[in-house]
Amino acid sequence: MEYNLAFVLFVVCLALIFDFTNGFHDAGNSIATIVATRVLKPIQAVIWAAFFNFIAFLFFKLSVASTIGTGIVNPEIVTPYLIFAALLSAITWNLFTWYFGLPSSSSHALIGGIVGAAIGQGGTATLKWSGFIKVLSAIIISPLIGIIVGLIITIIVIRLTRNWGEEIKKRLFKFLQLVSSAMLSLSHGGNDAQKTMGIISLLLYSASLQEQKFFVPFWVMVSCNVVLGLGTLMGGWRIIYTMARKITSLDPIRACCAEAGATIVIFSATTLGVPVSTTHTVTGAIAGVGLSRSLLSTSWYMMNRIFLTWLITIPATGTIAAGIISLIDYVRTLTY
Repeated sequence: MEYNLAFVLFVVCLALIFDFTNGFHDAGNSIATIVATRVLKPIQAVIWAAFFNFIAFLFFKLSVASTIGTGIVNPEIVTPYLIFAALLSAITWNLFTWYFGLPSSSSHALIGGIVGAAIGQGGTATLKWSGFIKVLSAIIISPLIGIIVGLIITIIVIRLTRNWGEEIKKRLFKFLQLVSSAMLSLSHGGNDAQKTMGIISLLLYSASLQEQKFFVPFWVMVSCNVVLGLGTLMGGWRIIYTMARKITSLDPIRACCAEAGATIVIFSATTLGVPVSTTHTVTGAIAGVGLSRSLLSTSWYMMNRIFLTWLITIPATGTIAAGIISLIDYVRTLTY
């Protein structure tokens, strides 16, 4: 089936808008800790993060893009209308959670939209359950691993540096925070930009605008990283405030440990092709760092609110997308 080229280009633009909201929404992942410790001013921090978001495509294979494009739903049933519904749902959710300062997952918003639209169009038989279950399991596993890795790194670092002078530690970890923040931004760009790459490439494939084989064109790689970086540059300050101030109190040592822990987890997931949520992982790492002081040093009230948002993201975006695709199908039946 051939599709109107203008509509396909419109959906490509919508995908880039989602990519922008992803960077805007998830800026807190990359810079919350470095802003909390005042190593960089907020404007300096978003410029720092945006640069490393942009260059991420130079360092990672496109495993996550392939998972998004071919590993969650059967590519043969995907249409530009389905992708339109998925993107509109994910953008709506990103803006909704940003308004309330809740660090939800842009990744899971997109995945929920794809799954909901696919089910709305063709039922549960359209899903690739192995890929979808891998994503669902990551909702629980990635923050838990983030907590554990963040806690372990913090305990080790604090023990190794306990006899150091305060001034030496302050100077060293301010510098190391620049490095760990850069690596976290690089991993964020490597994992999150690939999700938009995957959805645009799937769109082009479904509209028969590229060869009969799924792949990511170079222009898609570059544009997705550029737009993600621009979104980060705008800074989602409500979410940054939540992650920097409302989960636990951070100093340069603990902030550096949180960034390092999250980076290890996200780098590993990107290498394995798992579209893990950077939001979940970074939030978990920050909570783990708080646990290095005491159980009460982490705000479990805020963590409960955040975790509830995580749990409802996929069902909520899936329901919205299913409603949109059903409405589109109804209008098309009236038209034809």
